[in-house]
Amino acid sequence: MSSELLVDVSTGIAVLTLNRPAKQNAFNPAMTEALGAALKRCDADDAIRVVVITGTPPAFCAGADLSDRVGEVSASIDPPPFRVRKPVIAAVNGHAVGAGLALALQCDLRYLADDAVYALSQVRRGVLADGYVHWTLPRLVGLANAADILLTGRTFDGAEARAMGLANACLPAAEVVPTAMAVAHDIAGGSAPLSAALSKRLLWEGVGLEPDVVARLEADLNEHIAEGRDAGEAMVAFRERRQPSWSGSINDEWPSWARTKWSGQQSLD
Repeated sequence: MSSELLVDVSTGIAVLTLNRPAKQNAFNPAMTEALGAALKRCDADDAIRVVVITGTPPAFCAGADLSDRVGEVSASIDPPPFRVRKPVIAAVNGHAVGAGLALALQCDLRYLADDAVYALSQVRRGVLADGYVHWTLPRLVGLANAADILLTGRTFDGAEARAMGLANACLPAAEVVPTAMAVAHDIAGGSAPLSAALSKRLLWEGVGLEPDVVARLEADLNEHIAEGRDAGEAMVAFRERRQPSWSGSINDEWPSWARTKWSGQQSLD
């Protein structure tokens, strides 16, 4: 793995740390490639239950490294975090602008430092913000707030991000990673793997679908889950007053998202 991305896997949690502190963890092609490779591993490895993305202090990610002329630098990671079948948490422990903020927006949960600077300032450089931001941002903050952020390119702080709905919590920088890790441990220990993965997929795909389509997906997928390895474990654990012992495999039990079965469905696969 590239030294520009640190990967630590322990107790079902993969921590991916952007590691170019001298450049405020700005993206270059090597970091982009390494992050994509790490996310593919996280998606494929059943032992990894949750992913946390953070940055080596003092920044989370200052965007694209404009001094790096070797290849193009983009916030379009392959795969993006929203396509990974495990919950992905952004522990934004410092400034996140441009590609850095775009990366955080691709995650499922975001914990932000209250005193950091956030922006999608590309319009001020004569280009467009990329990394799916015209898709992710309106989902999180609404069209009016998204237009404000994208068309002005202005900066804002963690408190404003929280007020807009962009952040799950706004915290002192030193508390961001511990808080994200506590949530990661809670998910890894308490949520059934396949259930969490399918709930994540429905959250991202459900926006824009008709209510009856979503209801049908929920019913069909619950039927699928009921036939899986973890079927009944939650009830047994509840009766025995213990934590469930999940053994399900996302890889082995992932359903077929046939577009012909659900009218209106547009799978991310």
